[in-house]
Amino acid sequence: MACVSYNIGGASMKFLDSHHRRSSKLFIANHRRFIFGNPSVISVDPLNSNSANLRGPRDSLHLCDSRSFSATVFNSFSTDNGVSGERVVVLVIGGGGREHALCYAFQRSPSCDAVFCAPGNAGISSSGNATCISNLDILDSAAVISFCRKWGVGLVVVGPEAPLVSGLANDLVKAGIPTFGPSSEAAALEGSKNFMKNLCDKYGIPTAKYQSFTDPSAAKKYIKEQGAPIVIKADGLAAGKGVIVATTLQEGYEAVDSMLVKGVFGSAGCRVVVEEFLEGEEASFFALVDGENAIALESAQDHKRVGDGDTGPNTGGMGAYSPAPILTEELQSLVMKSIILPTVKGMSEEGCKFVGVLYAGLMIEKKSGLPKLIEYNVRFGDPECQVLMVRLESDLAQGYPGNYEKGSVIQNLEEAEHVAPSVNIFHAGTAFDSDGNFIATGGRVLGVTAKGKDLEEARERAYQAVEEINWPGGFYRL
Repeated sequence: MACVSYNIGGASMKFLDSHHRRSSKLFIANHRRFIFGNPSVISVDPLNSNSANLRGPRDSLHLCDSRSFSATVFNSFSTDNGVSGERVVVLVIGGGGREHALCYAFQRSPSCDAVFCAPGNAGISSSGNATCISNLDILDSAAVISFCRKWGVGLVVVGPEAPLVSGLANDLVKAGIPTFGPSSEAAALEGSKNFMKNLCDKYGIPTAKYQSFTDPSAAKKYIKEQGAPIVIKADGLAAGKGVIVATTLQEGYEAVDSMLVKGVFGSAGCRVVVEEFLEGEEASFFALVDGENAIALESAQDHKRVGDGDTGPNTGGMGAYSPAPILTEELQSLVMKSIILPTVKGMSEEGCKFVGVLYAGLMIEKKSGLPKLIEYNVRFGDPECQVLMVRLESDLAQGYPGNYEKGSVIQNLEEAEHVAPSVNIFHAGTAFDSDGNFIATGGRVLGVTAKGKDLEEARERAYQAVEEINWPGGFYRL
């Protein structure tokens, strides 16, 4: 079966950190039991308002069917992991569709005693998948630590990149709280594209040719030398919108000016990476890392551009499906050997061991058929996480991408979830109004996910559910 996710938007297992004293071998053993289900899953992502040791993919991940069109995530809570009968309280950090999907998976775990989500959102709260703590400041490490101690939290799973880059995992680990997510030093793999590209250079990881700049004149000179098309990226975090594919030299110059002169991305755009345009098919690949070892999880593909037919500006993701058909078993093994494992080794040698889920954005080059690394994310992707979690069978203890209108009422969500079998709606940006109605609060608001016997059936069911939702202010792409 297959899994597809479409975004509708508004314009006790212990995860081990290298800092913990527990053996990393237990971490690997726990996660070798992940099972990804056979169903295909499609996630219509979001309705938008207003507008070290090589473990091969099939070694480390048991799939019910190698032809499975779906995705699954990590087996967090294995009952035979050496902590017999222990149940754990989980805190999921974040409040989007990714976090809703994580809460959904944890809530189904027989090894999970309770699930909290901070800040969460209205959909997570009403679904019963977790208890939302809306007033907990996730960027205040002391507040998060205090909450964990008060409620006996045995595992913190950090969803978004910003708390990781700011050092939340560092502080939690220092306080002795088991945490799934990398340190701020290791999170630089996502927090700085320049850092990632330099690591690729040093450790022979295949990636696009590039140069980094802080001077706009020098950047424009390089663009003129290389020609178009060419890619300009803000160095720092820009909510998935800091990448511009310039099809002409003038577009390239304007992209440089927007970042280095006008500062449209703030401090994230104080440095730009200008890189070679790669032609081919993009795919996402996920691996679990304990600092020295890596295990392959699954692949996915998302839809970046906002418009029908893959047109318009890039977004954080308008939808996803999993697995990515282009990533064959042979290519997955090559990705592990040439990209993931050298990265894990390199990060260890640089003194910032990576612990958590490593999400590689790949380009399978048209001319060579080989994978190159486009970027790293240091957490589960959104919307990719939604299609992964729906397939999980193991125990797992006008607007967007521009401005969008908030507060528009969304109706018929319950009816939409029952319009076809195996439909789930994950909330990425919702709240309740004074009358108890769901309202839109974000750019990507809902992730409509469906399973089917194949990709076509999963897609049809997902779109059936989307059509059932009554939200005049929302939109989605085909």
